[in-house]
Amino acid sequence: MATWKNIDSLSSYKALFDLKDSVDLKKVMAGESGADRVAKYSVPMSCGLDYNFAAKQVDDKVLEGLAKLADEAELTEKYAELYNGAMINTGEKRLVLHHLARGQMGEDVIADGVNKREFYVGEQKKIAEFAGKVHAGEITNAAGEKFNTVVQIGIGGSDLGPRALYIALENWARANDTLKMEAKFISNVDPDDAAAVLKSVDVAHSLFIVVSKSGTTLETLTNEAFVKDAIEKAGLDPADHMLAVTSETSPLASNKGYLAAFFMDDYIGGRYSSSSAVGGAVLSLAFGPDVFAKILDGAAAADKLAANKDIFKNPAMLDALIGVYERNILGYDSTAVLPYSQALARFPAHLQQADMESNGKSVNRYGEPVNYQTGPVIFGEPGTNGQHSFYQLLHQGTDIIPLQFIGYKDSQIGVDLVIEGSTSQKKLCANVVAQIIAFACGKEDEDKNKYFEGGRPSSIIIGQQLNPESLGALLAHYENKIMFQGFLWNLNSFDQEGVQLGKLLAKRVLAHETDGALKALSDLFEI
Repeated sequence: MATWKNIDSLSSYKALFDLKDSVDLKKVMAGESGADRVAKYSVPMSCGLDYNFAAKQVDDKVLEGLAKLADEAELTEKYAELYNGAMINTGEKRLVLHHLARGQMGEDVIADGVNKREFYVGEQKKIAEFAGKVHAGEITNAAGEKFNTVVQIGIGGSDLGPRALYIALENWARANDTLKMEAKFISNVDPDDAAAVLKSVDVAHSLFIVVSKSGTTLETLTNEAFVKDAIEKAGLDPADHMLAVTSETSPLASNKGYLAAFFMDDYIGGRYSSSSAVGGAVLSLAFGPDVFAKILDGAAAADKLAANKDIFKNPAMLDALIGVYERNILGYDSTAVLPYSQALARFPAHLQQADMESNGKSVNRYGEPVNYQTGPVIFGEPGTNGQHSFYQLLHQGTDIIPLQFIGYKDSQIGVDLVIEGSTSQKKLCANVVAQIIAFACGKEDEDKNKYFEGGRPSSIIIGQQLNPESLGALLAHYENKIMFQGFLWNLNSFDQEGVQLGKLLAKRVLAHETDGALKALSDLFEI
């Protein structure tokens, strides 16, 4: 079994501090040396993607040190323990099995007397059969009419991941004639969210998926009641329009008020649940089960790469190591995720939850305080829009913020025009290339207002086109990166106690069990 230690106890980690100022990014990215780095520092990913880290503050010596760190931290061994069913989630004493929803990585995993791979595949088949009947008009509304819209009701991991994946493939699906149903999402308990979505759909031709593992999530149940009220006011029976995605032991599981129920379990956390029924139901209804299966195939291919011990054949591990080097050795406290694809507009928001909820911890997996920095602040927006807003701070602000670009050679829809000598897609790609060099090399100018210091590190994931397979690979790459960083920091990346306190206090407010400042603030809102 692997040994779990704090990163600051590892000799390979301590040795990295001697290399802290060894790379002058402006110098190494200038001229032909920069061209050589672009060719040299590139690692193939799965599904036609490549991870290029030429503009990171690393060289062969740093990379050698990071490889030693990976070995000493036993990253490969810990990953193997995870996918073979070890109790990796120490806080909740649970297995961590989202990889198993995508494919068999190693040994059979038996939990609660059930083969979990068979369980996940079984739920995927149930969802596929249901979606097929909906698309064929075998399952209809009370009037015998086909459903044309699906609305997911969830919050956090039940919303962000599936929503990001749907938006990422919506245009691709339209172009490839595989958009079966339009999807909408309700998450915020703010009544304006549910009301706006309900006004935008034809309730009589809509299916609503209630997603809650416990069946007790306050925001989700509140929005469910909001939707049921709208259905009833339309003269319809909610039981003809509502589905549940929940655990087999939740109160939703045996409720006859749902047209169908699909199950998940405690071994897949919300932010990692897009591969489960949480993402499977809405995406299979929206795009068809075959498209969802391709997303899983792409994710499974990336998972397989993540098992490689060689960091130069394991892009997720390499990305994680460089990120830890930036966070702990170079002292950078944020990371910007910048997709040059409008389809990935909500992908940074999903990664924000996945990363910050996983590794936003100040105690290790044994509950002991750590003496080093852990997860960075994650933020981002699509390019080129971001260039005209917060890139000002990225280029000329007082803090250096590492950047992770994502870009594709081809657009999804394929409609483009040559304008002033180049297409819109070429202009998009030209901008991301220019930004990498601008951040790395900067610009000299006697006018200090126009001076760019440079030395600002970035990487880029490059693909041919954003499609189901490459999207699945991208999703799994980041999930595995987060996992490896949690291993390095000796964290439990799979619980989220930090989200619980506010929920408990909100319940006290609603029950009028308040005093002091809590009561005073409640009174301001006339609760």
